[in-house]
Amino acid sequence: MTLTRRHLLTAAGVAASAALVPGVAHAAGAPGRPSAQSVVDAMQPGWNLGNTFDSTGADETSWGNPRVTRELIRAVKANGFNSIRIPVTWVQHLDSANVIDPAYLARVQEVVGWALAERLYVLINVHHDSWQWVMTMPTDHDAVLARFTAIWTQVAEAFRDSSPRLLFESVNEPFFNGSSGDAQNATLMNELNNTFHQVVRASGGPNATRLLVLPTLHTSPDQPRVDELTATLTALGDPNLVATVHFYGFWPFSVNIAGFTRFDATVQKDLTDIFDRVHNAYVANGIPVIIGEYGLLGFDRSLNVIEQGEKLKFFEFLGYYARQQRITTMWWDNGQHLNRTTFQWSDPDLTAQIKSSWCVRSATAATDLVFVGKSAPAADQTVTLNLNGAKLTGIFDDRKRLVPGRDYVLSGDQLTFPATALARLTGDQAYGVNAVLSARFDRGVPWKFRVITNDLPVLQSATGTTSAFKLPAAFNGDLVATMEAKYADGSYAGPQNWTSYKEFAITFSPDYTANTIALTETFFAEVADGAPVTLTFHFWSGATVQYTVARSGSTVTGTA
Repeated sequence: MTLTRRHLLTAAGVAASAALVPGVAHAAGAPGRPSAQSVVDAMQPGWNLGNTFDSTGADETSWGNPRVTRELIRAVKANGFNSIRIPVTWVQHLDSANVIDPAYLARVQEVVGWALAERLYVLINVHHDSWQWVMTMPTDHDAVLARFTAIWTQVAEAFRDSSPRLLFESVNEPFFNGSSGDAQNATLMNELNNTFHQVVRASGGPNATRLLVLPTLHTSPDQPRVDELTATLTALGDPNLVATVHFYGFWPFSVNIAGFTRFDATVQKDLTDIFDRVHNAYVANGIPVIIGEYGLLGFDRSLNVIEQGEKLKFFEFLGYYARQQRITTMWWDNGQHLNRTTFQWSDPDLTAQIKSSWCVRSATAATDLVFVGKSAPAADQTVTLNLNGAKLTGIFDDRKRLVPGRDYVLSGDQLTFPATALARLTGDQAYGVNAVLSARFDRGVPWKFRVITNDLPVLQSATGTTSAFKLPAAFNGDLVATMEAKYADGSYAGPQNWTSYKEFAITFSPDYTANTIALTETFFAEVADGAPVTLTFHFWSGATVQYTVARSGSTVTGTA
């Protein structure tokens, strides 16, 4: 599907964006020059070239990604992105006098030049330097400030005459170790942002008016951090500044812990609260906002940490609400989404949902999973649709249109698949997905239902070690949602013992091909020796299965 970008701004939203912060000259820009807000609007949507120039090894390939090619940059543009954030870590390319290796700087310039030639907006920064040396500023103030100044002096000089579509970002996710607390942190953060601003502006040429992106402490959207950056922006009084924060969702949902397996009201409210907060503080007062990174933290381990339908609902809503609040978003991709040699997407449905959200809302549903028990007669299954203003136009099994009234019944937002239709779709009753139904609507992307034949999963007893324990599992078509761990007295076992629900892929990990569930060394590291632990596996069908593990030194015994 080809999507065209458009801005959906209400008259009230435009008026709000024109408001002024006291003490800041938020003019529309010099004659013939677009305002900061209009530039940031034009940057939507954005993409991150993660784990590349921000890597801390010898070169851009040291974290496993291939060398950047011009074809990759063209693929980013061809996929509908209007901006690219190129995170850069500099410290390993500095000599003892804080001079940047000319070859490394030239390579960054080359890739930036490719992106600008594709008419992309580009954002470069000081990235993992934040946790390698910037964080020591409380105890090594002068040396840190001197190095920070040296880097930005050289970068500003190297890129001084570049297109105004190039933006500079002060520093990524800054924080400070050894400070006396919030007050000193705020002072140091303000000093870094002011130093960055002064160095770039003093370099002259297009840098005198280039858009500069300033982060909050930790790039956090929490209110105190937002207020601190507001004070800095107000004092600077520069109309060509942009605020940035990062957003990886409600943390328990983002990593699948504490039972937050669904994109529910709590997860949605966390998103709206944060987007409202930065909109009200900045956008409504004439300061544009870039969400410099967004995604789900669980993606660092697997795209399957969050169930497919739940992740699609998260990204559909995120794109919609960002448009409502006039916030530009830059998708974090460290190589897990866009293959950088084939230029294919690892999860095309996720990508399609994200792309659609740039322009229009898509309908979703309470679930994308329809279970049909193998050991019992099929029963009617009803799913609530989240129409989001769309209208159902048909449901398809591959290219075959299902018959309304026979194969499905829609009443308001209630979609029912009759037992007879489900029995027909599951065919030979093999465990697993027997059909993928595509519900199509008059706008947005289709919503896919996986029709799954299942039975109660069966676990088997096993022995192993704390570093290598896998329990045999006949999943029988079902899928693991989460796992609880409790001692006999009901107290919680394993890491993060404030919750019985353990973190997916950190403490346990199902393997549907090998028919096992691995319990990790991380899990057993915080399990008491000799104290049996009852595990309760929750499956997406609604089934639960218990299992007991007991650790004795490094030996683990599992009992079904």
